[in-house]
Amino acid sequence: MRSTVLGHLAGGADLSRRSLLGAGAAALGMTLGGVANAADKPFFQRHGLPVGIQLYSLGPDLAKDLEAQLATVAKIGFKSVELAGYLGRTPAELRAAFDRAGLVCPSAHISPKGASGPSFSGDLVKLADELQVIGVKSAIMPIHYIPDRMGGADLRQAGVQMTADDWKWNADFLNEKAAVLKKAGIVTGYHNHNFEFAPLGETNGMEILLKGTDPKLVTFELDAGWVTAAGHDPIALMKAHPGRFTQMHVKDIKPTTKTNFELRQDPTEVGGGMIDWKKLLPAAYAAGIRGFYYEQEPPFAHARLESARISFEYLAKVTA
Repeated sequence: MRSTVLGHLAGGADLSRRSLLGAGAAALGMTLGGVANAADKPFFQRHGLPVGIQLYSLGPDLAKDLEAQLATVAKIGFKSVELAGYLGRTPAELRAAFDRAGLVCPSAHISPKGASGPSFSGDLVKLADELQVIGVKSAIMPIHYIPDRMGGADLRQAGVQMTADDWKWNADFLNEKAAVLKKAGIVTGYHNHNFEFAPLGETNGMEILLKGTDPKLVTFELDAGWVTAAGHDPIALMKAHPGRFTQMHVKDIKPTTKTNFELRQDPTEVGGGMIDWKKLLPAAYAAGIRGFYYEQEPPFAHARLESARISFEYLAKVTA
């Protein structure tokens, strides 16, 4: 009797072990299947991130026909936008236009200086109030502060004439403005072109800005197209400066682009150029970038909104 009972108990224990192992294997299979399914999803869907657009891409027609163009942007599928100035509107008018289109505007390019319109050289308390009305959380300086000694030099000339001391001055300028805006809950950032990478001895303007700005105050918006046009690797740049980049301009360029530091590139729609987005997008995410904005420079092979649609459709489907 004792042996029979023990036999039943042993058999029951063995059955329980088999059941548990079977359940565990099934659960593991479901988990692995879930991981596989997640990996198969497009990059932006998988990470729950919107595909944004820098409104500069739409050119001068945007200000003339804001409501219709924003409606088309939303219809294409963009969910967020980045401003380049106020487009001749008040902050309240911009917010209302974005709301009607079902768009959010978490980021804005703000000029380093200017006689009219928002700038980092103006009233920062007023600027912060205006940005909060729009819904902006990040104020990005889209270009360096051009030294007064350069007078009316255009951007191409000014970019290559910048000295190491000029870039250090810009780093201090960013720190100063960022400290004020941070108190109002606005993050300050800097957007690169390609002249920041012009050699200055053993360094360059970009390295000076990255090392001279306080990581607790100043972030960076990496323009992938301009970094590539300068002959640099965006992935290597992010790895060399972990945590400094939080936003990206998703911009593509043709392989015919020759390395330069003078604002020259052969632009194209995203996915049609030389940048490997299947590598760059996950590397950017791993580096901490969460704000992605399509942007394209002229000249355009299509109407601007059509180019935006082509780039959006690529980004909406790309698995990375």
